[in-house]
Amino acid sequence: MLEINDLSSGYGDIQILRGVNLSVRRGEFVGLWGHNGMGKSTLMRTILGYLPASAGTIKFNGADITRHPTFKRSRAGVGLVPQGRHIFPHLSVMDNLRMGAVMSVGDREAIVAKALNDFPRLKPYADRAGGLLSGGEQQLLALARCLCSQPHLMLLDEPTEGIQPSIISEMVDTLLRIRESTGLTLLLVEQNQAFIGALSDRVVTMHKGQLTIEQTTGAFLASQPGFTPQVA
Repeated sequence: MLEINDLSSGYGDIQILRGVNLSVRRGEFVGLWGHNGMGKSTLMRTILGYLPASAGTIKFNGADITRHPTFKRSRAGVGLVPQGRHIFPHLSVMDNLRMGAVMSVGDREAIVAKALNDFPRLKPYADRAGGLLSGGEQQLLALARCLCSQPHLMLLDEPTEGIQPSIISEMVDTLLRIRESTGLTLLLVEQNQAFIGALSDRVVTMHKGQLTIEQTTGAFLASQPGFTPQVA
């Protein structure tokens, strides 16, 4: 589904990504691991078109999207849940979801209703402003809003940061269930070892703008010093 070849990108004259190669198959959940400042979020932003590629190619479903503007990538089926959530704080939960469904095909109200069924914790707050939700509830709202755009590929950037354990477990269960029912593909940036282990089919490590190691999830977890198998 996603094919990245020799991709380089950065901010002005500062090059962050250096010849990145990555392939993600349809229906696969891939974890992207690395310390802060290694280029993980830069890769996400380049895939979606917020940053231009200075070299290399990005292909999605066989089409070269390297030079496509962000809205075309979104319409093609690439969705992003950014680090920090970035919901619309003054809009209600329902209106946040409706914003996510703006470019969706089909009955938008039905799409929003399905999102609430997928994330039942949000149902009692449907008319509440998004900014009044807890941090964990806002993260669920950001996930649900992205899914309302009916993405084929979801880019998920550091979703567990500052989130309580019960909601982290809920995210794992919900995303696995949605993959089972829709064939969703996921590229996940995360530093929570248990979360990335619970969701990912394999894990690639980024170091100084390059992908350096690819491991099965089991091998990745075994390589982490002091890891204990808990989601939070």
